[in-house]
Amino acid sequence: MRPGGPCRMHRLHRLPLFPPTTVSSPAFQCFRPRTPRSGRGSMDSTTMSPPGVAIRDPESLEKTKTAIRSAGPSKLQARSLIVIADFDGTLTRYWIDGRRGQTSNGLLQQGNAEYDAKRQALYEYYHPLEISPTIPIKEKTKLMEEWWEKTHGLLIEGGLTYDAIKKSVSEATITFRDGVVELFELLEELGVPVLVFSAGLADIIEEVFRQKLHRSFKNIKVSSNRMVFDEKGCLVAFKVGLSLSNGKTIHVLNKNEHALDMAAPIHDKFGYSNGYNPDSVLMKQRTNVLLLGDHVGDLGMSDGLSYENQIAVGFLNNYSEMSFKSYLDAFDVVYLNDASMRGVVELVSQLCAENQ
Repeated sequence: MRPGGPCRMHRLHRLPLFPPTTVSSPAFQCFRPRTPRSGRGSMDSTTMSPPGVAIRDPESLEKTKTAIRSAGPSKLQARSLIVIADFDGTLTRYWIDGRRGQTSNGLLQQGNAEYDAKRQALYEYYHPLEISPTIPIKEKTKLMEEWWEKTHGLLIEGGLTYDAIKKSVSEATITFRDGVVELFELLEELGVPVLVFSAGLADIIEEVFRQKLHRSFKNIKVSSNRMVFDEKGCLVAFKVGLSLSNGKTIHVLNKNEHALDMAAPIHDKFGYSNGYNPDSVLMKQRTNVLLLGDHVGDLGMSDGLSYENQIAVGFLNNYSEMSFKSYLDAFDVVYLNDASMRGVVELVSQLCAENQ
């Protein structure tokens, strides 16, 4: 099927639907993918496990889906849609074999024990601040800038090489969520561009795609911090957009500021570019956005687009009641329990469906 063709609606019949239950607020409709059951409960109950997926306002969500479908035939709907996705903890799994999966930044071992330890110390100090629900955004943004800039400085000072990146990825505990490949295949078939944002490092993300998926997708572009290596493969600088790092570093709370300027096709510099390089102006003309993230700050990823409709899907991987409430206030749909991506596959199929 050509890109831009109709959706494969048979996918809808293979995906399970689950009976709704309600939580403490009647505006929140929840589903339990892992243990379906009906009935009512309260999030204040200590015996009630967190729901698998929660919808903040089902009626509003249906209206947005209808507005996106109103573009006409599925081919036109696909042309108006763009998917913007965070990488770590969104496209990748949070838990792997009972332990915390690594992030694209966290997996990196630069071959220098002293500097690996220094970066780990920064993580142990700043990560609790990153996930704290009580620190104001303005204050947290400054802390994240400090963390990223210190980490990048250590990578240069410690003599990181590209060979170390390849070795780190091959030994890493990192994998994509179940259903991610299916989602990528569907979006590629429809000709829907995917913009992968990350506060990590594009060079590592591209290596993860190469080693874990063993393929590239012509519609995927990565917007992240990029490295500059010398002729010996040693890291010498970071660049922002098309220039060296005299601009701002992308961290978890400012992904919106440099997104389209820094976006580049996966593996473009490795000699087997997929050849898909749409102009950023055309991407900005997309009027419907499906946003996927695992952090409230990810909601800013679409700020550079003048869209008409947006559906924001959040993955709350590390559950707490306070975080659940803040996520449900921010996202239209919230997945918990390190859920698969198959619910998003179903959502894309619904958005591109005709005669609904």
